[in-house]
Amino acid sequence: MRRPRLIRPMPAGLPFRHPAGLLATWFGAGLLRGAPGTWGSLAALPFAVLIVWAFGELGLLTAAGLAFVAGIWASAVVARRSGEEDSPAIVIDEVAGQWLALVPVALDLKYYALAFLLFRAADILKPWPANRADRLRGPVRGPVGVMLDDVFAGLYAGLAVWLIARAVGYESCFSASISVFH
Repeated sequence: MRRPRLIRPMPAGLPFRHPAGLLATWFGAGLLRGAPGTWGSLAALPFAVLIVWAFGELGLLTAAGLAFVAGIWASAVVARRSGEEDSPAIVIDEVAGQWLALVPVALDLKYYALAFLLFRAADILKPWPANRADRLRGPVRGPVGVMLDDVFAGLYAGLAVWLIARAVGYESCFSASISVFH
């Protein structure tokens, strides 16, 4: 009896060591069997901690933007090489979205689990406009569409985690700047 493989193969036509393959699968997290989006989101967390430690909240926001741009390129390469427009192995979109969800509470690790759960819920449920971005056709659908629905999910989750954190008294640099306008 053969044991089930824990790791699925790379999308056809692309070696794992290719930079687009490494980024698109977030260093292999998207190749884990089961729920690749969840694995990608989990794999984003330790990187977020390191980015925040080195560069703060705005560094994480910048990294999310860079992941979005890199994700457009990487998912385009994977799609072109494999013939699969939105392979389940592509999880850099989850990385960008997860980092966006963490930005409002990036300085407090106790909120990371909440941000993770809220992002996964928003990514799976895809509230408007994420559901529209997921179904776009034409030039936006391709690699931009692959990335865009998770950006919306990250923004929704970030807003929700920020509201919850504010309700219990957490203040980030964003909270302080917003209170200036009251």
